[in-house]
Amino acid sequence: MKNKLSDLNNHLFAQLERLSDESLSNEVIEQEARRADAIVSVADQIVRNADLQLRAARMFADHGERILPMLPQIGGPKE
Repeated sequence: MKNKLSDLNNHLFAQLERLSDESLSNEVIEQEARRADAIVSVADQIVRNADLQLRAARMFADHGERILPMLPQIGGPKE
């Protein structure tokens, strides 16, 4: 799976469009609202994870390789 933050953005806007559909019944709107809550919850976790990775990259940029033992391994081979 190769999802990107731009894919997340597309999913969020697609959900917004479903919620904005004026032809939906109240029951379907409630169902979509519950779905939106679940999507937002997962999206928040994805964004937090991306922020953590960005902060680790900044630490590496600021401090070089000496900081590597203190950072979680991201995207490389596992030992």
